[in-house]
Parts: sequence; C-alpha cells; structure tokens
Amino acid sequence: MNYASDDLNTALSVLQQGGVILYPTDTVWGIGCDATNEAAVRRVFRIKQRDDSKALILLLDSSDSLRQYVPLDGLSDNIFAGFIRPTTIIYPKVRNVPAFLKAEDGSVAIRLTKEPFSHDLCAALQRPLVSTSANISGQPTPQCFGQIDPQILGAVDYVCRYRQDDTAHVQPSTILRLNNDDEGSISFITIRP
Repeated sequence: MNYASDDLNTALSVLQQGGVILYPTDTVWGIGCDATNEAAVRRVFRIKQRDDSKALILLLDSSDSLRQYVPLDGLSDNIFAGFIRPTTIIYPKVRNVPAFLKAEDGSVAIRLTKEPFSHDLCAALQRPLVSTSANISGQPTPQCFGQIDPQILGAVDYVCRYRQDDTAHVQPSTILRLNNDDEGSISFITIRP
C-alpha cells in the first residue's frame, strides 16, 4: 500500500507545530507527537488519561538516528536488521533526551520502525516520535483503526488516512532490555516476547 504524500505532509506539519496525531505504526495505531516537545508529550498523557510517570516508547527511522540518542558501542546494525517482528529496546543509557521522556531509572524505550508511513514520518521530522497505543489507559488496545474509541479520535489534532481500512490484527512489539555490564559485555533480557 502506498500512502498519499499530502497525508504525510499534513501529519508532519501538525507535529512541527506541537500537535498530536493518530497514526499507523509497525504494530498498533499510535497516538504521537514530537517527543522533544514537552507540552505535546503532556497532552498525550492527558488524552490517554495515563499517569505521566509511565514512560512512552519513542520511534526512530534508522540506526543512524538512534546513534544521536544511544551509545551503540558493541552493537552492530546487523542486530537491528535481524529482528523479524517489531522490537522495542529499553536502553539504560541515553543522551540528548529530555528528562520528561525517561523512566524513573533513566532508561528510554526506543523502536526502529520499518513500517513505511511511520518510518518516513520519523525521517522527515528528524526527531523521535512518541508512540503509545491509541486507547484510554486501562482499556483494551485497539487492533485496527475501526476499534479506536471516538474520544481518542476527537482529542487529537490530525488523524492520518493511511491504513484506516486495514483490518489485519497485529501483535505488539517484542520488548527487550539492553544490559551493559561493568566489563563491557552486552546482553538482552526479554521483557515481552
């Protein structure tokens, strides 16, 4: 499926102006904003009616973008290419990330998206994009666009048109925690398979 360039351009413009969008990701539909805009991030928490002490996932387009935020010493691009399904990695050490995006332990969850629309949106924005499921906190995660609560649809500034008719059910991402020990060894702990 190809998306319309005006759909992407409108979403990008809304993000650049500090707005919040509803958009398709490589997993479920997401509520998103420019992750570096604190007011927009706080608004995402209000839309979801979620405690702002819970961290959000950030989407990026490439390992080159990831290097701006995470020291990737010892990790090769082959690791990221080898993931079969969408994989979110919780990084213990990050840089150039505002404190309001970090979990209580200072970590940040980041996923490199391969889905065409969200990938190109991240590349055009040139900053991390917030990605949190399009549901009120505590409610089931919508598996497709048609299941999204009208309250969510009415609370965002722009609803992307791409993939609204897609009814395929998708799985959430695998979640791994990256561990660096004192000797420089790197390992992953599976949080959600």
